[in-house]
Amino acid sequence: MYKVHCLNNISEKGLALFSDQYEITDNIDEADVILVRSANMKEMEFSANLKCVARAGAGVNNIPLDVLAEKGIPVFNTPGANANAVKELVLCGMLLAARDVIGGIDWCRANADDANVGKAAEKAKKAYAGNEITEHTLGIIGLGAIGAKVAQAAEALGMSLVGYDPFLDAEKAAAISPNLTFVTDLADLYAPADYITIHVPAVEGTIGMIDAAAIAQMKDGVNFLNFARDTLVNDADMAAALESGKVNRYVTDFANAAVVNMPRAIVLPHLGASTDEAEENCAKMAVQEVMKYLETGEKVHCVNLK
Repeated sequence: MYKVHCLNNISEKGLALFSDQYEITDNIDEADVILVRSANMKEMEFSANLKCVARAGAGVNNIPLDVLAEKGIPVFNTPGANANAVKELVLCGMLLAARDVIGGIDWCRANADDANVGKAAEKAKKAYAGNEITEHTLGIIGLGAIGAKVAQAAEALGMSLVGYDPFLDAEKAAAISPNLTFVTDLADLYAPADYITIHVPAVEGTIGMIDAAAIAQMKDGVNFLNFARDTLVNDADMAAALESGKVNRYVTDFANAAVVNMPRAIVLPHLGASTDEAEENCAKMAVQEVMKYLETGEKVHCVNLK
């Protein structure tokens, strides 16, 4: 009997896939398996019973990969399982940046006691006007599972596409969309883009990559969207760019003390993968990876061992 401990709430529809050889336990020390979403495992000590860890999601920056690798414990993730949920929120973010929907909603709430609110709204609405995203250009940094879906959805909405990914070539990029302009230099993405969305992991070389130097290469009034990792963006440089108007809107899924106080930032509480469907998909994939490893030795989507 294998014992499974869940550090976060894991979808019951995923856990239901475990066979009768598996049992959920509240005692982490007896666990053969740890299932995790966002809980920080960096300072944890691991029992000799532990055989594998599965992250119900793609990012693994909350897991000490090297420590577990030294112990011979594989870590699995679930790339692509939540891609559609994030894609839809990116589209939402673009629309919120394009039109001051939030400001309009706030106005309506502030005037809720006005019996003539409808008439007043006709005069007030011009303050919340914006632009359509159709016929504007979207720059996509990172063309993996999420970036590719964003590209295809944005194209369907009439946007032009510029994409960058150091792990792809032009042929693979064309498979995402033949109309995507694939560039090998980020400067060639920054310059034409009205909207830029980033979809890369937070690793050496990407942490802080969106800094003053990068922003200076962007179009004046650009809208920047970050649904990947908060550490990809230099907060001080982004705040300065918003203050000057160089960046029109910064849409981020990562609330921290800096971004929640930035002018014209739209800050969400890490909602990217927070849909019932995404949590179910991630849990199912994680459970299947665990069972395959423990029962056959096969490592599917292992991120720290060969």
